[in-house]
Amino acid sequence: MKDILILGIETSCDETAAAVVKNGREVLSNVIFSQIDIHTLYGGVVPEIASRKHIEKINQVIEKSLEDAEISLQEVDAVAVTYGPGLVGALLVGVGTAKGIAYAAGKPLVAVHHIEGHIAANYIEHQTLEPPFLCLVVSGGHTHLVRVEDYTSFEIIGRTHDDAAGEAFDKVARAIGLGYPGGPKIDQAAKEGNPKAIDFPRAKIADSAYDFSFSGVKSAVLNYLNQCEMKKLPVKREDVAASFQQAVVDVLVDHAVRAAGALGEKKLAVAGGVAANSCLRSAMEQACKENGLELCYPSPVYCTDNAAMIAVQGYYEYKKGNICDLDLNAIPNLKIGEDKFTGTNISYLEK
Repeated sequence: MKDILILGIETSCDETAAAVVKNGREVLSNVIFSQIDIHTLYGGVVPEIASRKHIEKINQVIEKSLEDAEISLQEVDAVAVTYGPGLVGALLVGVGTAKGIAYAAGKPLVAVHHIEGHIAANYIEHQTLEPPFLCLVVSGGHTHLVRVEDYTSFEIIGRTHDDAAGEAFDKVARAIGLGYPGGPKIDQAAKEGNPKAIDFPRAKIADSAYDFSFSGVKSAVLNYLNQCEMKKLPVKREDVAASFQQAVVDVLVDHAVRAAGALGEKKLAVAGGVAANSCLRSAMEQACKENGLELCYPSPVYCTDNAAMIAVQGYYEYKKGNICDLDLNAIPNLKIGEDKFTGTNISYLEK
């Protein structure tokens, strides 16, 4: 059986990435140029700067990925690229480049939904993982509970009504003076704090058992800081970080484990940037052990944005025959259920 090599390209936010993956599981190369140092100066991602940096680096990153994989472009079977959601300028760089490569090299073009890519990252290091399973997707822009029915078929059973978990982490980190990027800095500061020092709320959505809301806990943190300032009370930011983090993790773990039980799922995966959070990993491991669930999550390098995950999902789309025309466009606000370019079957479970 012939090996299938997929070149993956990812430029949805502030990482310029390219990777080559064999047969949807084996990463031959994974090159990432991160812009974190640049955007830290501004306290967050500046879209225009991100786009310009992608333009500067993308050809070098792709060439390095092919070099590291020790293959030529002609040996690639298809080119997979993130086409949404993300920053429009950043996405356009990746999509435009992928279309140019596909046309020039005569290769099929595969469009990949960014969130599906995060889910697919679990296949890299968990070689026996196969659908169906439940996946908790937690990132800067998304918090979803997804039932992975097949490699290209998904059902959303829970989603955030407001802030995503990662977004809340960034806002709270900024409020307590930790800066950007918020997730890793909250995680680090929390290690020196007391998670029971402050009782922040754990939100529940009355008519949607598996949906999330993190704007309340974010507002509770801001109110706590304002009250301390008004009363001239000292603030130990490590305690704030630990207590806030625990409030978010408690909700994520509770919803995911309860949903798995209700659906009869025995396998639970975690994906997205927040999946690298040490508190979430530890709490999820304990909860899954207590409830007899098999837990999967990627290494940190595959939790944050990378092209290996795009190449992995691209492999399964390619195998399914989901090939795009060269009129593919970036869709920055691509919603779950609107995956019309790849033909993926995604639905939202009505509650």
